[in-house]
Amino acid sequence: MAKCGGCGPGYKTPLDAMKGPREEIVYLPCIYRNTDILKPDYLATVDVDSKSPTYCEVIHRLPMPNLKDELHHSGWNTCSSCFDDSSKKRNRLILPSLISSRIYVVDVGTNPRAPSLHKTVEPTELFWKCGLANPHTSHCLGSGQIMISSMGDPSGNGKGGFILLDGETFEVVGNWELPGEAAPFGYDFWYQPRHNVMMSTEWGSPKALANGFNLEDVKAGHYGTSIHVWDWTTHKRIQSLDLGEEGAIPLEIRFLHDPAASEGFVGCALGGTVFHFFKTQKGNWEAEKVISVPSKKVEGWVLPEMPGLITDILISLDDRFLYFSNWLHGDIRQYDITDTRNPHLAGQVFLGGSIQNDSQVKVLEDKELDSQPPPCVIKGKRVPGSPQMLQLSLDGKRLYVTTSLYSAWDKQFYPDLIKEGSVMMQIDVDNVNGGLKLNEDFLVDFGKEPGGPVLAHELRYPGGDCSSDIWL
Repeated sequence: MAKCGGCGPGYKTPLDAMKGPREEIVYLPCIYRNTDILKPDYLATVDVDSKSPTYCEVIHRLPMPNLKDELHHSGWNTCSSCFDDSSKKRNRLILPSLISSRIYVVDVGTNPRAPSLHKTVEPTELFWKCGLANPHTSHCLGSGQIMISSMGDPSGNGKGGFILLDGETFEVVGNWELPGEAAPFGYDFWYQPRHNVMMSTEWGSPKALANGFNLEDVKAGHYGTSIHVWDWTTHKRIQSLDLGEEGAIPLEIRFLHDPAASEGFVGCALGGTVFHFFKTQKGNWEAEKVISVPSKKVEGWVLPEMPGLITDILISLDDRFLYFSNWLHGDIRQYDITDTRNPHLAGQVFLGGSIQNDSQVKVLEDKELDSQPPPCVIKGKRVPGSPQMLQLSLDGKRLYVTTSLYSAWDKQFYPDLIKEGSVMMQIDVDNVNGGLKLNEDFLVDFGKEPGGPVLAHELRYPGGDCSSDIWL
């Protein structure tokens, strides 16, 4: 922790965060919805301290009080955006439920290794006070409030609005956006106050994606293709950048961590592309495609062409490398983004996926690979599913990976994942010259959980990380 008289949570700068302590535990939601097991989702605490006797083990499980919530992403009650406020503590983890629309507030401060449930915000609070549902991304604000993006309205239609929670009581305050300003769809968001801007993305309407993916829903306009630009001060939507077919289903969005930066990246799942967005000299915003993962011509699969399906993306705290996962092809990539308009591939590793050389899928034409990759086996365990959620260590040297995307899509594309549960892996990162290598001594097998195989999703460190902290 950077030394500072009476400072609040987090770190003064992203580069200070890189010098923070090595991660010892991680939190991640574990999901039973769409499996054959009727049990509540839970928050798992995993020991990642290589010197610990319980290394690579789940050391605590906090079950939620309800069934079929679909825990998904998480955020903090406070982060580095409140670094100057010594009254703030990062002691609550915010856990929105994608399907039930509940928001759980978890006490991770009293006993970080054994969190407890602090409060439940019921869905009716979101419905009545905000007209919103299906909460997704949670970020704390410098004001002390918590903001959570929504994907829909209470009827399951697409609606990209934002829920404000009081940072002390966790009561629903109301909407962040002005009346009538909600976007057609919602998903992720990131704000950059120095440029008076927030950017948000689009997945699709909850009722279209609730039970699986259907290409007809894309053709019918139930999935998004735009990123939205918001005025941070007035809360008005001032621009919508339509990325077109190449930018279909823009999911995770990341500004560079440098709070003075006026640019970032968004990963587009169906398009298999990454777009670079930036502020122009005129003061408006534009986006350009800078990375494209070619689809592969295949047989033995649901469609004749298989996209990479870029799902999670991350930027290292020094803004040097961009990482993303191709959930269908099965690889994780590292790009050097020193020149943000011309990223170049620096590392790649295959960890499962749909084109393994012993699968029923035959690749007929591939613009990148000479042969189909072999299965990924760690400690005798064949990895089911494919790499999906990513979290990078503060120093940028270790990349943690889980394999579940969203239970309905897991069930559709990787039925073995439902039966066997997901895994958590660790990639050794060369953050000087570039390069990725699987750590073959690290494996957390969620197929061996006491309640039965479970789907593990997004990872968080107690002290904050490169996808939850925002600097002002």
